[in-house]
Amino acid sequence: MSSFVIEGGYKLSGEITPQGAKNEALEVICAILLTSEKVTIHNIPDILDVNNLIQLLRDMNVKVEHPSADTYTFQADDIDLDYLKTDDFLRKSASLRGSVMIVGPLVARFGKAMIPKPGGDKIGRRRLDTHFVGIQKLGACFSYDAEHQLYEIEARRLKGAYMLLDEASVTGTANILMAAVLAEGVTTIYNAACEPYLQQLSAMLNRMGARISGVGSNLLTIEGVESLGGTEHRILPDMIEVGSFIGMAAMTGSDITIKNTGYDKLGIIPESFRRLGIQVEQQGDDIYVPTHDSYEIDTFIDGSIMTIADAPWPGLTPDLLSVFLVVATQAVGSVLIHQKMFESRLFFVDKLIDMGAQIILCDPHRATVIGLGNRFKLRAATMVSPDIRAGIALLIAAMSAEGTSRIHNIDQIDRGYQNIDKRLNNIGARITRL
Repeated sequence: MSSFVIEGGYKLSGEITPQGAKNEALEVICAILLTSEKVTIHNIPDILDVNNLIQLLRDMNVKVEHPSADTYTFQADDIDLDYLKTDDFLRKSASLRGSVMIVGPLVARFGKAMIPKPGGDKIGRRRLDTHFVGIQKLGACFSYDAEHQLYEIEARRLKGAYMLLDEASVTGTANILMAAVLAEGVTTIYNAACEPYLQQLSAMLNRMGARISGVGSNLLTIEGVESLGGTEHRILPDMIEVGSFIGMAAMTGSDITIKNTGYDKLGIIPESFRRLGIQVEQQGDDIYVPTHDSYEIDTFIDGSIMTIADAPWPGLTPDLLSVFLVVATQAVGSVLIHQKMFESRLFFVDKLIDMGAQIILCDPHRATVIGLGNRFKLRAATMVSPDIRAGIALLIAAMSAEGTSRIHNIDQIDRGYQNIDKRLNNIGARITRL
């Protein structure tokens, strides 16, 4: 198990560029299965989850080329469907939650798919009902082998349908959308997720010949087509990295510029940091965060305690709640962090409490942070990263703490952040990988 050793108390200075968006990468890479023609994708992040998905496609006999650092070409013209029945496929796909998004493309194009019950972060129950019910409405039949925890999906020909999703699931919407583009007739998806990742996937599919309208809204209409062609696509900068760097700069009292942020696609992320008293200055497509000697949490208009909560887009992404929570520990004032979507994602706060943070965990979904500003610095600690987003929050805490901290199980962090230790060391951090 790899670890980080972090010497806290060092300020950062200079420029840092976010990687390509992990969540978008997983969606658009699965979408290459919808065509036999070549698809080129740029700005693919070099992270564990994405690399594992690309290897899974190679094992399925997809032709994969890697002509430059962040560019891949894919051609799925000779898929080995028998590989889906192997123990190797079941083992690899079970460890990668994003692999569930191969179901829509495979059923739409080949009429069958198999997928084990996926793993991923231990952040609470993450059911797949939205994915499966939506694809069932298009005419697919599902069966579940409880002994092997394996789903088998078959469909002679998918047909368009109207559906109202029970939740605005990002990956669920993506999976259904990819199935619907090759279904016969018209599909209407209401309460669809509309995150920038979905907008990017829809734009890519439309360039491939799909007919998707309502992009960017929660009502998608898809006119099915017979086949899709190749295309070229560029992935957006990762908004979660952008937010992580903003919080990191504020908490360490640093002066940094975040380059090429895709600012127009960040939604309310910059404004949410401003609510914590952090200066976030837009400079073209860059963000400049000046040195903060201190920052003070805002209140609501009537003076009541600020609440920061996640919500479906255009609300605040749940993937940044861990960062907001840790950044608030060194602010002046109090804030309620309400994590609505995952009931185990706040359980890492006990590690912050051990470091000296003043946090009351109200229940699995809510934590009240009493920010003490510069009066009390966090103490160094030895910790274990429970998931990707808590891992980066703990790293931020360790970088601002007095003394030397250790974070174990950093494979979790590597799943979402590309060479994060090297990139941060380049702007002044002191992080050693063991």
